Amino acid sequence: MKKTFIFLIFILAFSNVKAQSTEDYIAEHVEYAQTLMREHEIPASIILAVAIHESAAGQSKIARYLNNHFGVKGKNANTEIRSAYRDYPTVDSSYRHFVDFLHSRTYFNVLFDKYDQYDYKNWAKGIQRGGYAASRTWARQVIALINKYELYQYDERPDDYIENIIPVVELVAKPTSKSTSAKKSTYYTVKKGDNLSKIAKRVGTTATAIMKKNGLKSASLQPGQRIKI
Repeated sequence: MKKTFIFLIFILAFSNVKAQSTEDYIAEHVEYAQTLMREHEIPASIILAVAIHESAAGQSKIARYLNNHFGVKGKNANTEIRSAYRDYPTVDSSYRHFVDFLHSRTYFNVLFDKYDQYDYKNWAKGIQRGGYAASRTWARQVIALINKYELYQYDERPDDYIENIIPVVELVAKPTSKSTSAKKSTYYTVKKGDNLSKIAKRVGTTATAIMKKNGLKSASLQPGQRIKI
């Protein structure tokens, strides 16, 4: 009778244990994701969204047994499960290895120079282009997670930040004939470390031409500023 009673208590207690929600997962790991963001200028939203996507918010088998939250393959010493995925001593070490992995591969490392810590959409697309995942919808799924849980709020975006949209087509005049007249204007969002000379060299023009096109009286630029190139 006593054993039965203890067993019933165990069952009731177990039934009340709920799986960790995605919101709980975010709250648990956001601080470290932001630490990595500040060190490497990769969006915290990207780090969190990829981890949520690859580990089912910490509920996948490799996350629970191997502390592997990014689907990284490799050897492991775990005796509880058989897996082709590598193990980590802690979850934080899995997070840090994800960033180190991106730095260690040429086709990912270029993203650190190309995009800032606020441009999560291009980061997601760039990581997919580099072959991080086989799924052709991977970037869209990661971006959808960022939007659903508003993870971009952790990227410490400036209030006046404008997303980089290239190119933009603007109608500059009314049609004068049956065909539609349109002019293409290409815009660039200034990133940290940019200057007019660097931008001009990148797009094949001069700093003077960019200043004239934008009506700039000073060559000084601010991160997040949107200019015609």
